[in-house]
Amino acid sequence: MTRTLSPWLRRAFAAPNALYRHGLGRVLGRRFLQLTHVGRRTGAAHTVVLEVVRYDPVTGEAVVISGFGEDAQWLRNLRANKDARISFGRAPRRATVRFLGADEAFDAMTAYERRYGILRPVLRRTLTVFAGFEYRGTDEDRRRLVGRLPLVAFRPAPPGPA
Repeated sequence: MTRTLSPWLRRAFAAPNALYRHGLGRVLGRRFLQLTHVGRRTGAAHTVVLEVVRYDPVTGEAVVISGFGEDAQWLRNLRANKDARISFGRAPRRATVRFLGADEAFDAMTAYERRYGILRPVLRRTLTVFAGFEYRGTDEDRRRLVGRLPLVAFRPAPPGPA
């Protein structure tokens, strides 16, 4: 399910990557994280910057959504091996990976959408592009969305050997 993004949307989504590339990822706070994952065929390290849907300051767990669904290379790599490191603009830390079930993903997206406040219409238009259907923010749409776009949780692993 490959999506073609308009040039302006592609540039907007690339902005956080540029900040991380220039060592400025910290300015994004906990809103975005940089994920380092290992290629399932090559074994090479790859990085991607993802928007955080939910962050728990007590556990450090961050939840992200795969905007390109199951086709996202980072998601495919994590499904093959759960080797992940995350960074919020500081040194990357090993992280455990957990794929959210439908109910937890639904709850996370409900809370995420609420936090958007008056910008909710912009979020809904963006989710429409990624979901491949007109996303109106109803419970039915949200269930359909999390069925198409998986949510993944990363929790910093305790220090120690990999």
